[in-house]
Amino acid sequence: MASPDHPGLLIEALQRADSPERLLEATENLAAACHPGAALALVEVLGFNNPGAAVAAVDGLIALGPLAVEPLLSNLDGHNYGARAWAVRALAGIGDVRGVQVLERALASDIGPSVRRAAARGLGRINLEPLEASERVALRLHCLDALLAACEDAEWVVRYAVAVGLETLLSQLSAPADQRQRGLAGLSGLAAASEDTPVVRLRAALALERLA
Repeated sequence: MASPDHPGLLIEALQRADSPERLLEATENLAAACHPGAALALVEVLGFNNPGAAVAAVDGLIALGPLAVEPLLSNLDGHNYGARAWAVRALAGIGDVRGVQVLERALASDIGPSVRRAAARGLGRINLEPLEASERVALRLHCLDALLAACEDAEWVVRYAVAVGLETLLSQLSAPADQRQRGLAGLSGLAAASEDTPVVRLRAALALERLA
């Protein structure tokens, strides 16, 4: 195996993989190297029809953090739904501000509940700290609007993730009073009797308790 400082041999092993098992092993090895030079190769794995390798690639991309964002955004495949869905999961896990638009679109319109769920969690954990105060306010508003709209999602797993996302978003730094009130109102709606899934009501109520 190549050292983490020289990922070339690991990438070659990935390119030579001639079975699903070898592809998974090669992807896991490349992801474990946690080298910036591995990002593009890991992104390419997202487009292969191998869920196990895709999970390993997502884990590797999340471990690379902001270094993986540009390769992900530059190689979003509009014609490969699977690759795009895995990319959303990676961007959600990284939490970089550059991924917000992709996560917003995914939460609003992706056909997969699991993708919308990942997007909701990701919008809640976007790292706002590096931004100037005015930029934080504007970006938090974007995330808040997207999460509040998703309170009406037809799938309970997405609404549950929205409750988690709203709690995380409102607990970051100091939210402006109007945004905080809107977020709390959204959580109150998810905790109300009109929400027909008990686990969603309970999770929203927990979020309200923690934010009190």
